[in-house]
Amino acid sequence: MAFRVFDSRTDIQNLIIQPDIRARFLQMEPGEENVPHSHDLGAEIFLILEGQAEFVIEGHTEVLGPGQLCFADRDEIHLVRCVGDSTMTMYLSVTPHIDPTHTWWDENGAKLPPRYGGSTTSERAAMDAESPPPPITDLAAAHAAAADEAAQAALAAAETQRAGISALEEALARGDQAAAEAAVDDMWAALYGSFSANRDLAAAWNALAPRVGRR
Repeated sequence: MAFRVFDSRTDIQNLIIQPDIRARFLQMEPGEENVPHSHDLGAEIFLILEGQAEFVIEGHTEVLGPGQLCFADRDEIHLVRCVGDSTMTMYLSVTPHIDPTHTWWDENGAKLPPRYGGSTTSERAAMDAESPPPPITDLAAAHAAAADEAAQAALAAAETQRAGISALEEALARGDQAAAEAAVDDMWAALYGSFSANRDLAAAWNALAPRVGRR
């Protein structure tokens, strides 16, 4: 990924969009608020840069000003409104960023059907304007291949974890710190492969779901 510098005075948009994270600067005007929502997988961080914002997270309300940060964990329903008499600017990030990125609820507290791609609509439109999107069948095939690779990596990692735990327990029993560290290193190497394969699966899913899923 190219080294880029973003400026909250001019870049009021999504800044980073990848399976690990979606990050952006956001501005709201006094009295403006978003719709209460949560994230099935993502945890969200909000950092106020200018102005004031009132956050309601799982029924708890706080007003934050410049330099203050708050956090909404996965599945926590939250909303933001701009308070005071000036524009509010914030930085926010959601990690991980896997569609459906937002979960919506009805007035009775029931979860609504998932909607895909809403947080990246403008970026997807810009990409499509530059070049035609791949056929859905190609995206589906890429997703299936990524799912197979993730499954194989998970099975290999599970086998390595079982062997690694046995080696770790034996090393600890005889007080062999070097062997214990080697066992942990082997376990991590397998987990790294599994986590990387899951990241590729998330990328393939994010490419497919907004093209065919409910919006």
